[in-house]
Amino acid sequence: MHRIVLLLADLCLIAIATLFAVVLRHNLALPLDRLYGLLTYVGATLVAAVVILPVLGLNRAVWRFSSLSDCLRVVQAAIFVVLGAVGIGFAVNRLDGIARALPILQGILIVAALVSVRVMMRLRHDIRKSKSARQLNDTTNLETTETVLVIGLNKVAELFLQSLAEFAKGRIRVAGLLGCRDRQTGRVLRQYEILGTADQLESVLKDLEVHGVFIDRIVVTQAFDALSPQVQHAVLGAEWASNIRVDFFGEHIGIHGDADRPGTTPKEQHLATNNGHLLPITVDLKPSLSRPYWLVKRVIDLVGAACLLVLLAPVMGLIAIVVALDIGIPTVFWQQRPGLAGRSFKLLKFRTMGAAHDSLGHRVQDDQRLSVVGRFLRRTRLDELPQLFNILVGDMSFMGPRPLLPVDQSAEHNYRLFARPGLTGWAQINGGRNLSAEDKSALDVWYIKNASLALDLKIVWLTFATLIGGERPNGPAVHQAWQELGDASRAEASDAEKPVALRRQAVA
Repeated sequence: MHRIVLLLADLCLIAIATLFAVVLRHNLALPLDRLYGLLTYVGATLVAAVVILPVLGLNRAVWRFSSLSDCLRVVQAAIFVVLGAVGIGFAVNRLDGIARALPILQGILIVAALVSVRVMMRLRHDIRKSKSARQLNDTTNLETTETVLVIGLNKVAELFLQSLAEFAKGRIRVAGLLGCRDRQTGRVLRQYEILGTADQLESVLKDLEVHGVFIDRIVVTQAFDALSPQVQHAVLGAEWASNIRVDFFGEHIGIHGDADRPGTTPKEQHLATNNGHLLPITVDLKPSLSRPYWLVKRVIDLVGAACLLVLLAPVMGLIAIVVALDIGIPTVFWQQRPGLAGRSFKLLKFRTMGAAHDSLGHRVQDDQRLSVVGRFLRRTRLDELPQLFNILVGDMSFMGPRPLLPVDQSAEHNYRLFARPGLTGWAQINGGRNLSAEDKSALDVWYIKNASLALDLKIVWLTFATLIGGERPNGPAVHQAWQELGDASRAEASDAEKPVALRRQAVA
């Protein structure tokens, strides 16, 4: 309910900013002769905002903790809202009666209105608490060695997050927070989502595991005796039943990375090698990565994703409705994947499966969770349409190595992370799931070394052929990849005859 109120507040501010932009554009007067066109444009703006604001999470932010990153998301949202309004308005009435300068002025005023309200709420909070809060940036980068879950939504929790930014940037990643009230669930504190309440710890850990996120440490920002008996039992139970370590902030701040300490758990070792550290590679990709085409490729991705989101918005809306009726809400599913340079990002998909656990907390088999609608979406790849948002913000590209789960991204194949992951790729059109991990990695690296506009257009064409005919291993393409990446004499055997160890050696 609170998120709906925040969304309505932002919509009102956007409507007021748009009307004010109209008045300013026409010298502080409202042109009645263009009233129909202007009202149509205002309506188009609100329609675009209803879709874009929730997608970017603006209605989930805690305004009194607004930071620079929240303001940047406001700017991003304003740009997308104006572009969406222009697209919808053009489709409805060719922007009849709309001056060319109006969208620019509108975007500036929308940013000013949304940012001003958030800044005022932040100042009001700081004055009431008599303590200023320092801005916190995302700490997820190449040096991530540990994932923590924070229990508590208070000034101590904010202090812990500030301490991470000051002393442990890049070494500790926060998966989210657990609050004390249900109405706080889904909101955001300093970019970090409030995943639920503290007594829901067990279910939250299971849900994170489904998304590919494994918690190494739980940081409790409240005194142990201040926790309810249920929460105490859940926290200690998580520590006893798993490799998760529990730290109480009052006893031990614990802001330093512990990946190298004696007794490191296997899970921590796995994350230290596979979720953020790029091991040195012997395949020389520097000449390929320095080519100007990668900049051109990013521009193509940005423009293409923006256009496709506008064109496919009705299709995505219809799919969301069908998924909601078939599986339920939410309609979009995310999984954490390693992306460019090993940085983690949230890969978006339409849901194709039911809940991972039943009402008793038992894990449900994947084949029982997949619905008929889900099978159709997977077969046609329509479930991957939300990844256009990943492409738009720069997490992904149209063409590139497909992003894997952290557990599947082995350290010896980390060189495929030197390019943005793709919606489709060279490995997908040459066998996809029918290839071994080594062959797919070889094809991915071959693509990075040979990326070009002509190759990308070829991948687009062959992707449609693959959707129709299915995935079929392409022996010559695999053979060529291994031949160019390793010793030519080692690529003489066919793909079926080549031992896995030899294929690994060809790259190493």
